[in-house]
Amino acid sequence: MSVVLYRIDDRLIHGQVVVGWGQPFNIRFIVLVDDAVATSDWEQDLYRAGVPPEMELFFESVEGAARRLPEFEGRADAGIVLAGDIATMQRLIDASGAIHKVNLGGIHHRVGRSPKLRYVFLTAAEEQALLAMAEGGVSVSAQDVPACEPVSLRAVLAGSGA
Repeated sequence: MSVVLYRIDDRLIHGQVVVGWGQPFNIRFIVLVDDAVATSDWEQDLYRAGVPPEMELFFESVEGAARRLPEFEGRADAGIVLAGDIATMQRLIDASGAIHKVNLGGIHHRVGRSPKLRYVFLTAAEEQALLAMAEGGVSVSAQDVPACEPVSLRAVLAGSGA
């Protein structure tokens, strides 16, 4: 099965990821890609508390995740690669050259961001970064949970469903 989802979600690990995506896809591992969290024991402890014991959790820097991506893709069980922002996912795509599909999960309100969907708010720079990602051959869509229909990047940027 290997990695079944590459997701951008600013909340990182939370119930929607662990239960909403984890149960339907029988997720057995999550790779949290964040340079700061990868070196922070106390933040890692916080995220571990939100994951059931049968689910493995890996904390990787962008460089470490890119290096280990073939290992994660080669696993017999299903997993999720999770980044907290668009820039981190773009760095991982650039470093690995092996990611072809990205899911936009929760990218929440912040000063300077405009609503696109009820769970996706973007700055103009983030919109351009997503367009560049798509122009580079990555399929980008938004989907908060598997039971919902994916929303194309074009529809997201048009604000469909905001």
